[in-house]
Amino acid sequence: MDSRAEQSEEAQGLRLVRAFLSLPPEKRAEVIAFVENLVRANARPEEGQEASPT
Repeated sequence: MDSRAEQSEEAQGLRLVRAFLSLPPEKRAEVIAFVENLVRANARPEEGQEASPT
């Protein structure tokens, strides 16, 4: 990946963080819950595999 693409991704990340921090606390909580649900949905073990005890 070239340095311009990396800088662009970094700038986008910073914009997202700024936007998140500008939300009121109740909206931030909604965003966090939404992301946690996405992570849980994508972290489910595939059929036939056991989940790790974390």
